[in-house]
Amino acid sequence: MANEKHQIDVELDEAVAQGSYANLAIISHSASEFILDFAAVLPGLPKAKVKSRIILAPEHAKRLLLSLQENVARYESNIGRINITQGAGGPKPFNNMGEA
Repeated sequence: MANEKHQIDVELDEAVAQGSYANLAIISHSASEFILDFAAVLPGLPKAKVKSRIILAPEHAKRLLLSLQENVARYESNIGRINITQGAGGPKPFNNMGEA
C-alpha cells in the first residue's frame, strides 16, 4: 500500500486563477515552519508590497524544493537553459532571510 497514490480534487477559484506577479521572494524559517513572502518590486515605487504569504511545514518546503528542481530541469530540457542575470545595483530578485 506504500506506493498507492491518492487523487486529490483541487478547486481553483477564479480570482486565485488570475495569479499575482512576483519578482521578489523573501524566505524565512523557524524550527517548525518555512515562510515564503512573494512581492513585486516595480520601478519608481519606494516599497514592495507582499502579495502572497505561504507558510509550509519543513517537510512540505523540502517537497516544494524537489518539485521545483524537477520542473526546472524538465523546462530546460524542453525549452532551453534559464539564465540568471544580476540587475545593475538593484535588489536580488529572490532573497533568503534565514531564521525568523
